[in-house]
Amino acid sequence: MRYSKKVLDHFLRPRNQGTIKNPDAVVIIGNPKCGDLMKFYIKVGKNKQGEETIKEAKFETLGCGVAIATSSVATELAKGKTLSEMMEITCNDIIKELGELPKSKIHCSVLADKGLRKAIEAYRKKKSKKLNNKNF
Repeated sequence: MRYSKKVLDHFLRPRNQGTIKNPDAVVIIGNPKCGDLMKFYIKVGKNKQGEETIKEAKFETLGCGVAIATSSVATELAKGKTLSEMMEITCNDIIKELGELPKSKIHCSVLADKGLRKAIEAYRKKKSKKLNNKNF
């Protein structure tokens, strides 16, 4: 299997790898068939227009080189985006950013995409719960 230079670069020099202290959301997502396991952390802030944005996104991934590369690219694509913009990012955007992926590795981009979406959903659920508790 041959990988693009970008896949190799993000595998050998992953961006945003690690944890976030006091994250606004943390999720774990995995694929039992291949054994990949990804943990995503997000910190939410606000832009000048007052919209919630991904201030920081990090990951810890246990898996193949492509799983690490897709996690790295997903966090790069997420940073600075509004939550709505982030929800529009797809696995195809991750693949496009990496150049290409072998068909047998496309599931890695799907997992990274789903992981960040789940992190945003977890954040929104947590925020909604806090708002509901304040009303009582």
